[in-house]
Amino acid sequence: MQLYNTLSAEERAIMIDDAGKQRLTLSFYAYAQIQNPSQFRNDLFLAWNPLGVLGRIYVAHEGINAQLSLPADNFYAFKDTIEAYGFMKGIRLNIAVEHDDHSFLKLTVKVRDKIVADGLVDETFDVTNIGIHLKAKEFNDLLEDPNTIVVDMRNHYESEIGHFTKAIKPDVDTFRESLPIIEEQLAEHKQDKKLLMYCTGGIRCEKASAYFKHKGFENVYQLEGGIIEYTRQVKEQGLESKFIGKNFVFDHRLGERITDDIVSQCHQCGKPCDVHTNCANEGCHLLFIQCEECASAMEGCCSSACVDIIHLPEEEQKAVRRGIKNGNMIFKKGKSEVLTFKNNQDPLALVPNLTELAETKTARRVATVLKKETKIKKQYIGKGTHFFPKPSVAQFLIEEGEIKIGDKVLIKGTTTGEQQMIIEEMFVNDIDATIATSGDTCTFKLPFRIRLSDKLYKVLD
Repeated sequence: MQLYNTLSAEERAIMIDDAGKQRLTLSFYAYAQIQNPSQFRNDLFLAWNPLGVLGRIYVAHEGINAQLSLPADNFYAFKDTIEAYGFMKGIRLNIAVEHDDHSFLKLTVKVRDKIVADGLVDETFDVTNIGIHLKAKEFNDLLEDPNTIVVDMRNHYESEIGHFTKAIKPDVDTFRESLPIIEEQLAEHKQDKKLLMYCTGGIRCEKASAYFKHKGFENVYQLEGGIIEYTRQVKEQGLESKFIGKNFVFDHRLGERITDDIVSQCHQCGKPCDVHTNCANEGCHLLFIQCEECASAMEGCCSSACVDIIHLPEEEQKAVRRGIKNGNMIFKKGKSEVLTFKNNQDPLALVPNLTELAETKTARRVATVLKKETKIKKQYIGKGTHFFPKPSVAQFLIEEGEIKIGDKVLIKGTTTGEQQMIIEEMFVNDIDATIATSGDTCTFKLPFRIRLSDKLYKVLD
């Protein structure tokens, strides 16, 4: 009976590409009384492994917290496996805004003391006595109420790349740190203000709302489904997004683009940027924000010391990192001494006469204009449909316009980044050709791997 992974991440990535199936990335949680978490964990693994489910799932006596991906055509079979449990019947599944077939490469189901570590030891605390859930429109309306205090319940490395306007963003590394800090800061407003909270998918706010009610706050509200569900409702209903920037996610993507606003900066040069990466030195693995120029100059590393280490022979690198335990230190990017720009700053503050406009619509419009000046002029052509790893050939479906031999193209994706190249030869509908138009299937060689979510653009002069 297989209860653990038997394939490496690299082997799994090749299998995903060879299968050529679109995968869905989703998350969900549920607070419940689970008597035997270990047996529950084993049952889930046995049910999900045959369905191609990959992800990071935590179970505890208090419930389940899951972030995962699975083949789209197995979605309903997967849904049946979770709805077999009464406490997950009709559970909301938060479907990701952007999909990446490589968002998860292993199925990891772990038993934990709690699904959200809170540091609380209080037998009188009832985690089910929660605040009022709000949908996107209700949340937007309450944001405009002058008696509302909105709090970001995420960690500093999440909130600095994207957040709701007017939100209080505690400078914390963990959820458990934020609870006493917020309680102390807002102690005098337990009766006269509305406490409005949000997080990525709702699980932290669910527990936080119960905690603050337990501590005497009378008007407690939370964003139902978190930023993920909020974004879905905003798009579906044509609402204005009060969330600006990117939503940090805990998988290979490290972020989903919600709006074009860039509210953070490169931690090495200070340039407006919101792309997270991990230091290329495996002995460091620091999570930080790095722009393309710094990534090239620093070879994906956070410091010169790490650059020196990655150039050592592999055996010497292993010797250097032997015995080093990074743990949560990899998330202390805003506080690491090796980074020049350690704290999040509004990039508009670097533009003369615009500092006083920060957090306003006018400032955001200016930021958008400044950003557009550096954008590459491009035309959308199509999307990636397959990648053949052995010959390193990518396949695209042409949906608009045309491309031909000699065109410069841009391939863009969350994991792929932005890659440019000139087409020197290609096959159209499996025939050697010079031009591909709408409806055609086009293939050509690439020096890098693409994902099914990648977009193909033609670069315009």
